[in-house]
Amino acid sequence: MKPGKTGVARIIDATQYSMKGLRAAWRFEAAFRQEVLLLLVLLPVLVIAELELSERLLLLMSLLGLLITELLNSAIEAVVDRIGPDFHELSGRAKDIASAAVFIAISLFIVVWVAVLWPL
Repeated sequence: MKPGKTGVARIIDATQYSMKGLRAAWRFEAAFRQEVLLLLVLLPVLVIAELELSERLLLLMSLLGLLITELLNSAIEAVVDRIGPDFHELSGRAKDIASAAVFIAISLFIVVWVAVLWPL
C-alpha cells in the first residue's frame, strides 16, 4: 500500500495541492488566465439567458472541459520542459498532441455555444 495520509486528511491535502496547481496555472500560463476570464465573462449568459437546465449545464461543461484540457496541456508542457531544452522528437510530439487536445476542446466549446445560443 502506498504510504501517506488517508481519509479526511488525504482529501484536505489533495485539495491544497489542487489549489496550488490552480495558482501556478494562473501565475505561469497566459492561456489559462485568458480562458478563466472567458469563463467569468460568459457566466452571466448562463444566468441571464432563457435556457433549460440541460442547456446551461452543456454550456458550462464545454467551458470547464476547455479549462481542464488547458490544465493538462500545461502540465504536459511543464514536464517536457523539465526534462531539458534540447529538441527531441517525442517531446515535440507530446507537446503537439497536448496542443491538439486544447484545439479540439476550443472547437467543441465554440460548436456547443453556437448550437445552444444561435436561436436566441
